[in-house]
Amino acid sequence: QVQLAESGGGLVQAGDSLRLSCVASGRRFSVYAMAWFRQAPGKSREFIAGTSQIGTVTSYADNVRGRFTISRDNALNLLYLQMNDLKSADTAVYYCAATRAGGRDFENHEYEHWGPGTQVTVSS
Repeated sequence: QVQLAESGGGLVQAGDSLRLSCVASGRRFSVYAMAWFRQAPGKSREFIAGTSQIGTVTSYADNVRGRFTISRDNALNLLYLQMNDLKSADTAVYYCAATRAGGRDFENHEYEHWGPGTQVTVSS
């Protein structure tokens, strides 16, 4: 079992940058592939980015590729999402998620563990 908690959200202006963090406690962090999802009001949850157990493989949604970067520090049990050039369309609650699934299909993995989320609001 692993517990996840996101932090780093807030209110920023369009064009600004923000870095989200997700700390994992409990079971060994490095056995999990990790991902970031988001959900905007009135919309379904959306995959943003995923990374393999040791961070060597990453995947991004088309609408964030080139602006967002996912990374992890297994020694500190931390997952990050660096978000640059933020847009109003990026406004959402952001969630980190963990899975023991293998492979590179991060968007469609079955994620067993989720954090409570952190709000990101981008004003235009």
